[in-house]
This record gives sequence, structure tokens and C-alpha cells, in this order.
Amino acid sequence: MSTTLPLFWHLSSPSKKERLDASVKLISALEHFQSKFVPKESAETSEDEEDGGKDAKSDGLDTLNAQDVSYSIRRLIRGLASPRESSRLGFAVALTELLSRIDTVTCSQIVKLILESSKTQGSMTGQEERDVLFARLFGLTAVIQSGLLLRETTLPSSSTVASDLDSFKEVMAQLLALGEKKSWLRESAWWSIGLAVDALTASAVSWKDEAVESTISAIYSETKAWTPEKVALTLKLQAAYPSRDWKKLLAPTFKNPDLLSTGNLGTLARILKESDADEDQEADVPKSGSWKPQVHFVWDMLLDQVLPRAESGRASKGSFPEFFRIVVDESLFASTSSPERKYWGFQIFQKALPRVSADDMPMLFTKNFMRSWINHLSNSDRYLHKAARQVAADIQNVVKSNPRTGFSLILQLTGVHGSRQFDKLTKTKTVESILTSMDNEGIQNYIDYLLKQVDDEPSSEPTDIQALNTRRAWVIEQLAALIRNGAIPKSDAWIQTILDWLAVHGLFIPTKKSEKSPILALRSVPTPAFSEELRKNCRERLLGCLAELTAQTTLVKEGDKTAKVTAVASDGRFWVSRVLSTIRNLEQDAKHVRPLSEVDEEEAELRQKAYQLLDRLKDVSEDRREAAKGVELLLSSVLVHQYCAEEEDDAVTEALESCIDGASSMFPAEGKKSKKARKSMGEEKGKEKELPAPIDVLVDAIIGFLEKGTAYMRAVANQVFTLLSGSVQESTIDLILTQLERRDPEELMAGEEDDVKMDDDEEGEDGEGSNDESSSSSSSEDEEEDEEEEGDEEADLELRRKIEEALRVNGIAAATGNSDDESEEELMDDDQMLAIDEQLAAAFKARASEKGRRKDVDAQREATHFKNRVLDLVDVFVRRQPTSPLVVRVVFPLVELIVGCGSDEKQLADKATGILRNRIGKSKEVPVLASQEDAIKALDELHNLARKASTPEILSTLNQCSIYLSRVLLHNSAAEPVQKVYRESLMDFIARKASRLNPPFIDDFVKRYPQAAWGIRDDLVKAPTQALNGFRQTQAFHFVNTLVNQLQALGDRKAEILAFMPTLRQAILDTLSDACTGDSSLTAAHAKEILKLALVAVRQTKRFASNTEEAASIWEPSTWSDLSAKLASSDRFKASVGLQAMCKQVDQLLQESNATGTKASGTGKATTKRKAEEEVTGDDKGVASGKKAKHKKARKEKSG
Repeated sequence: MSTTLPLFWHLSSPSKKERLDASVKLISALEHFQSKFVPKESAETSEDEEDGGKDAKSDGLDTLNAQDVSYSIRRLIRGLASPRESSRLGFAVALTELLSRIDTVTCSQIVKLILESSKTQGSMTGQEERDVLFARLFGLTAVIQSGLLLRETTLPSSSTVASDLDSFKEVMAQLLALGEKKSWLRESAWWSIGLAVDALTASAVSWKDEAVESTISAIYSETKAWTPEKVALTLKLQAAYPSRDWKKLLAPTFKNPDLLSTGNLGTLARILKESDADEDQEADVPKSGSWKPQVHFVWDMLLDQVLPRAESGRASKGSFPEFFRIVVDESLFASTSSPERKYWGFQIFQKALPRVSADDMPMLFTKNFMRSWINHLSNSDRYLHKAARQVAADIQNVVKSNPRTGFSLILQLTGVHGSRQFDKLTKTKTVESILTSMDNEGIQNYIDYLLKQVDDEPSSEPTDIQALNTRRAWVIEQLAALIRNGAIPKSDAWIQTILDWLAVHGLFIPTKKSEKSPILALRSVPTPAFSEELRKNCRERLLGCLAELTAQTTLVKEGDKTAKVTAVASDGRFWVSRVLSTIRNLEQDAKHVRPLSEVDEEEAELRQKAYQLLDRLKDVSEDRREAAKGVELLLSSVLVHQYCAEEEDDAVTEALESCIDGASSMFPAEGKKSKKARKSMGEEKGKEKELPAPIDVLVDAIIGFLEKGTAYMRAVANQVFTLLSGSVQESTIDLILTQLERRDPEELMAGEEDDVKMDDDEEGEDGEGSNDESSSSSSSEDEEEDEEEEGDEEADLELRRKIEEALRVNGIAAATGNSDDESEEELMDDDQMLAIDEQLAAAFKARASEKGRRKDVDAQREATHFKNRVLDLVDVFVRRQPTSPLVVRVVFPLVELIVGCGSDEKQLADKATGILRNRIGKSKEVPVLASQEDAIKALDELHNLARKASTPEILSTLNQCSIYLSRVLLHNSAAEPVQKVYRESLMDFIARKASRLNPPFIDDFVKRYPQAAWGIRDDLVKAPTQALNGFRQTQAFHFVNTLVNQLQALGDRKAEILAFMPTLRQAILDTLSDACTGDSSLTAAHAKEILKLALVAVRQTKRFASNTEEAASIWEPSTWSDLSAKLASSDRFKASVGLQAMCKQVDQLLQESNATGTKASGTGKATTKRKAEEEVTGDDKGVASGKKAKHKKARKEKSG
């Protein structure tokens, strides 16, 4: 037994894998022992028998089993009562497998052992009693699952049968007793009984009929009460033994032998609800103890009967709609049901949902279920909110796996038991998520369903106009939402259906239906007709949908290539053009529709010009095709906007005229000039110079759209400008940049109505400036003023209160219907009049200033939003035309915008900064300049601004812009202006105390463009002599250090480099010598940085010099020995030994052979040089590592 004992421990492991591995090893070992065991005539007493006494000897296991096997059976049965971790699970599995493998035990033996080891005693605690009861349940279940309960084989060398009828009855009786003893064990005990019944049905034992008879008798005769467990067992027995007299067995509880017949469903609902006697009339239903969140196993069996899975191939029994309505909806989801039972209901719904087909989906979404689900889904504080959300998630998953069910689900969620505003009501995106998972066929079905909701169903009752309008408004919103939701798979067919429907009902009145019309909206005439409010809603949604579609990209096939194109359908046509084509067709169909409003001749003529121009744009040459597409989109969009605009809105008509003028000039008709026009060509030539360029006219119209603030106009403006960006001229950029200039709030308010003047008559001169205001303000401004009137009323009440207070203070009552004006006037003297005058003036002045401030703030906020939209145009231009020379003109105005932005315009400043840093600063392409003046001027102004920069962030942006402009000029062979401006900025940084420049501003230029920086090398070397302090001196030398490290990038400039080094040497020596003797503010750290430069410069000199002597003649080693002596004798630097070592290192470098590298000249010198090299960090690291390599080489030569 020593080989099996360690395996029992792992049977209790919390890991399922470890438990199974231990079971496999244990059973394999026991099978091995049993195969070698030879039964003896007289059974020997084992150690376990000696320990166990009479009980061990009387069980008879040792007669036919190996000692390890009999011991393992006893221990596994005893282990079922162990409370340790997962021991019950592990021991039950091992026992079941062992009993199924050996044929040397009988059922009665094992059952006797189980019953004896699981006896309850009065002295047991509650936990101990639970353990032994579970041990009995698990043990009896192991007997059933192992097959021992119905095994008819005889034991080896014996006539004893492994199992018999008495054993079967005993097991069934014990399981029934367990269920009756503890209510919380009933479900599990009866589940095991179900296993025994299944095994009995499948077996062929000789006593099968007697066993069935005894089972039925025990269940139906001895147990009268009906429970869910009894229902489950009845379903099993009815399926296995349909010939039994089930009507008699089920009476009187059930009137019909078929449990799922309609007449039995009410009784079945009460049983499955597990209701108490005081809740329902069914008093014989026993209580089930504490509530369990898991639904009973009987529900799976019932669903298999009424709603079998498709793969099972079985026919359904009973009516599922009736079953779900009575047993679930009216029982578990009743208004009086507890949250616990509703939780069961949600789980049953989740079990049934995957089984239901799309056609049968309405059967699940019953009235009470929908009410409970929406209530618990709509508020996170609800008790079952998480369960309701899980139901919603399951519904969405069903649609993802089967998109065809999506349409049926949406009908239920928005149907009679749901709500049209389901997502809004429940604060979820359930309907929206379902729509995104549906296929095009489902979306089209949903659209057809929505369009059917437009007309009221025929009824004898009068139509509820308000309810009908509400439903129609919901339909309009749903149609628009389909296009607005970018996650929904788009199809040209249903998008065109929606756009056509909105155009028909927003702009026309259908008079007669046309069954054959390609426009679906004409195939029915809505009755009653749409209200004006609904038509306006259709027009707004039409523009909103076009705005969304204009911003969306579509894959368009052009031959063998596929490209992503914005604002078009899959055939390459603009969506706006498609809608305009529909409108033109409807205008010509006077038989079926009539327009909402008649147009005058002037407007009709204007539209005709636009249509002719659109037709002409189709024949434009390929090189101008993109600009023509932009003009086409612009004209089409403005035309659609004019159709949808209010009648009194003249601004849209003016915009259309402007667009037509610009487009006609940009794409003139060929061969149509009259003789008179040709003769007057000379006269008009001078005038044409004064006229704006066609592209400017179009861009001005685009800017006007941005001022409107509507999503439609913004989307159109950005897309049109994207297409026209290749035609932009210098004047166009200036026009755009003019919009970014900072203006006074009073100037921003120009063009508004004269209402300020009317309210502020007491302001005197403050109101005179409003006489020149434009009377044609936009409709959006009128709406804003109407909204402000509400706030003005409150302010007027406050003003009235102040006036009354002023009168009351002076002893005068406010005027009322009973006051006598004459008597009041007689009581007033001059002093009172003056006092009243002063107080009234103060009240009026406070009122006027308050309103003026509010107007200023509103105007400033609107101006900021407008500038944000204009920056979108700048971003588009820079992104689309990075090589245009006009990009240079954009840089400085954007910088001015950033610098001039206040704290409340941070978003504007961030956007402009992003364009400068990310779009322009990181651009890999460089413009080719026709004229360098603009770039030179912008660079000069940038540096002037940088010298006075207010923040490091602004200076960093200016630095990046300066680098970009320098790159542009250098690319266009204009190095001198760049060197000039950086030379001036260098001197400003070095010599001016108030300079706001920082070292990276100069250093970045030197790093990136060493060729150009080489041109200001003399200025860099002379700069330290003019520096204000030691820090500025050190930074000047740092710039030189950066340049010296870049000498390899200069190309073939050996002579210039060698000629530059003596100047650098002298500058270093002079600076350090002055620091030793003079009043310089140079510190030891500063001196160290300068000496690093000397070391780097010496090494670079040796690379370019012909030999060591030439390098030594340039750097004069003796001067560095003298400098070392000066440093050692200086009070300031004598403690800095490293500085003296670095001077000596310079001397040694100049004495080394340029060909063979460094040779060690003694231990002391080598140590000194290593110390000096340890101090050389930063830019000298690469050189220092080179020295180490040379030391290694020298050591190898010595050893050789």
C-alpha cells in the first residue's frame, strides 16, 4: 500500500487537473494490483481489518480484492465526508471510476459501506451533518454512474450477482429520503434519481419491469406533493414509458396526461414558481428552503420539449408561445413577482433566445417581460440592472452570430411591448448595436418597416394627429440615424432610398402615387399629409445626412484600381449630386408631386445657370478635373441648401450667385464671346485686374459657409476646399489668413440687428455707432437674439426693481393704477429730482454695461469658433499641397495667432501649434520658391519674435518654424539670409541681458545644417568675447563644439578647417587665461566644458592635418603647458586638478603619432590621461572610447 497512499493526498487538490491526474494514477495502480491478486481460501486479515474491527471483516471486500483495492474502496467512501477543499469531488470521481473498472464487489456491499460511513448522530454539528449527508449523496451517485447499480454479472468464482432489485430499491429509497430530509438537497437527490431512471431505461436487467413499477409507485403513490423535481422525472418517465396510465398517475393535480397541454400550464406554472402556500392556492407544494440564483434543471428539459434545438431533429411538444406566456411571463414576470423570480425569468429568457428562429422571435418578447426588462435596464440603481444588461448583451451576441434575426429583434424592441425610444429610455445602445450587426437585407427590411409606420392604419376610430406626428418624427429620426451611424454597413441602395424619401417629403407634396416610380417615396401618398413642422424636420435631416455622407469615405473602383474617395457613392458620384438629380426629376414630375413653394423667375433663372454650369463641368480636361469636382460639389451643395432654406433667407441666394460667378470665371464657356466683348477687351483688361480671382470668389463663399456654423456647410466647405487646394493662389491664402486676424469685439458685432441701440437709449454716444449696422443679419443670428430675450426679461425685472428702489428711497411710490401723478409731482422739489436723476442714471448705466459685456463675450466666443474652422482650411492646404511656395506665407500669421491668443483661446492656440509643429515642421517635402522674399521676411520676423518670446512653449514652436524656413531657403540656395538672421540672434542671445532666446534655438540650427552654420563660424568663435557672463560664454563655445563635431559633414573643406583652428585655439586660450587673472564669472564647470571643446578640436585637426607636426603647429603644445601652469596658480581653479590634466592631455595628443595611434609613455602619464578621460563626458564620449581602443593596441605591441 505504500505505492498508493501518496496519491490520495492529491485527490483533494483545488486544481481539477491535479485531481484527475491523481485519479488516473490511483486507478491504474489498483488495476495492476488486482490483476496480480489471487483469491485465497481463507481470507487473511489485513492491517486495516485489525484497525477497523468487525466492520472491516463483515464487508467481505478482502475475499476477492487485493489488499490495496479493498483499502482504497473504504478510504474513498470515508473521504466523501471530508470537508477539506475539493476532496469530495476528487474522491467521488476516483470511486466512480474504480467501481466501473472492478467486478469483484456487489452493489449491496458498496451501498452498505456508504450508509454506514454516512450515519448522522445527535451530537453532530450542523456542518458535520451536512458533510455526511453530502457524502451519502455523492456515494449513491457514484454507484449509479459507475454502472454497478444495474450490473448483472456474477462475481469471479461465485454465483453471486453484482446487483439485484433489492439494491436498486434501497438506493432509490435512500435518495428519496435524502430529498425529504433536507429541502436544499432535494434537487440534487432527484437529479441522481433521474440518472438511475435513465440507466434503468437503457439497461436490460431481468428485474427491469419490477424496478420500473417500484419507482413509479414510490414517486406517485408514496409522494403526493408535486415539485419541479417530480415534473422533471415525469418528463423522463413519460418519454420512456408512454404506455403507462399517466392520466391516473397525474390526477388530480393535472387534468391532462400531457404535462405541456394548455390546460396544465397554469398548474405547472405554480409548481415551477415554487410558491409558498400563502401566495397561491397550491398548498401542497413544499418549501424549497433558501432561494438559489441558478434556475432548476427542469427548465432545460421543458425547453427541450417545447423548443427543441434544430440539430436535435425532434418535433416540439405543446405550444411554446402559450408555455412562455403562462409559465414564464404571467408567472415569473408578473407585477407581484419578487426580484428573485424575475431573475429566474431573465435566465430562462437567455436559455430560450438561442433556440428561437427569427420568425418566432416575437414569442419571447412578451408584455410583462418587456416591462420588467426595460424598468431594470433603465436605471443602474435597480436590483436586477446587471441581469438586464446581460440580457441586452446576449441579444446583441445573437445578432452578431445570426444577422438575419436583427430585424425581428428590432421590431420587438420598438414594437407594441417595447418603446420607439428604446435606447433613450434604457440609456443603452441596444438597438444601435443590433443595427451595426445586421446585413444589408436586414437594414432594407427595417427601412421598409419604418416607411410603413408613416401612414396610419385604417380604422373606424378618428385619427390621433398628435400621436401620428410623433410617430412620423420618430421615423424621420430613425432614418437619419441609419446614415449617421458610421458602424452600420452602408449600401448605396438604401442610402438613396432614405435621401429620396427625405427630399420628397421635405421639398414636395405628393399628390398621386406612382407604382412604377424608381423613387420609393412616390409609391404611396401619406394620409393625412405631413405637417409643416415635419417637412422642416425632413429638410434638416436631409442636410444632416448629406453632411455625414460628405465626410465619409467610400471605396471606388476605377478600372483595376480601388481608391478611397470622400463624399461619393460607390459609382463615384457625389451624394449631393444624386440628391440634386432626384430634385430635378421631381420638379419635372408635375403629375405626382408639386413643390412646397413656387419660385420666382429670377431664382429659376439662377438655378438654370447653375445646372448649365454643372453640365459644362463634366467636359473639363483631366488636368483640371480635381478642381472641377470641387466646383461641382460646391454648386450642388449650395443648390440643395437653397432648396432647403427658408423663403426669406436671401443669404443663400447671394452665396449661390457668388459661386456661379466664380465658377463661370474659373471655367468659362469656350467660343461664345461676342464681337462687342472682343472689341472691349482692351477696356475691360484694366478692370479685370481689380476683380478678385475666381478661386478667391469661391474660397470667400466657402469662408461664408464656415460662418454659418451648421454641420452641413462645414462639411461641404472642408471637402470643397480639399478639392480646390491645388488651384489656390497667393491672394487666396491672404484671404484665408485675414480671417485669423484679431479684431475688436465691437467690430465683430458689425452686421447684427439694431436691438442693442433700442435697449440702450440712455447710453448717449455709446449707441451712435449702431446706425451703420447691416440690416440683413442671418437667420441663425436672429435665433440667438430670440434666445437672449428670455435672459433680457430677467434683467429688465432687475432694472425695474432698482428704479422702484430709487423712487422709494426718495419717498416716492412706484406708479400703479391707483396713484395720482399730479399729487406726486407737487410733493417733489429740486433736490429730490436730482437725487432720483443720479440713481436712475446709475441703474440704467449698470444695465447697459452688463448687456454690452454679454454681447462682447458672445461675439468673441463665436469669433474663436470661426477661427477654429478657418484653421481647418489651413490644415487641409498644408496637408494637400506641401510643396506649394504658399505654405511659407502661412507660417508667420499662425505664429502671430498663437502669440496673440488669450487664456480663453487655448484650443485655438493648440490647433495652430499642431499645424506648425506636425504638419509644417515635420513635412518631408520642401516647397520650391519662385521668390525668396516672403521666406526671408518671415524668418526675420520669426527671429524678432523669438527674442521676445513670452513662454518656452512658444519659443519651441518658433524654433521649429525657424528650422523649417531655413530648410526651405537652403533648399532654394539662399544660405546668406539664413546665416544673417542666425548671426543676429546669436549676438542677441550672447550680449543682450533681456534676450528670451535659449541655447537650443541656435544649437538645433548648427546640428541640422552644419554647412550653413560653417558660414558663421567666425561669429561663433568671437561670440564668447562679447558674452555677458560665464554661462553665455560656455554656451557660445558649446555651439562651436556642436559645429566641430559636424566637420565630417562639410565635405572637402580641409583648408578652411585648418585655417579656422588657430582662431578657435586662441579664443579658448584667451578666455581661460582671462578667467585665471581677470574678473570673469567663469566657473570650474564652465572651464571644463571649454577644455572638452579643445580636446575634440585637436582630434578633428589631426584627422584633417597631413602630419603631427602640422597639427602641433596649429595648436602650439607649449601654450597648453603654460595654461596648465596658470590654472594651477589661479586661486579660482587651483583646486580643480582635472582642468590641469585636460591641458596636459591636449599637449600629449599633439605629440602622438597620427599613423600608429597612442603609445603609453609611462605609468604616471597613462594614469593622468585616464583620469582626464574619465572627466570627458557628453560629446567627447565617442572620442574617449576611441582612446581606449588605442590603449589596447599599444599594450598588444608592447607584449609583442
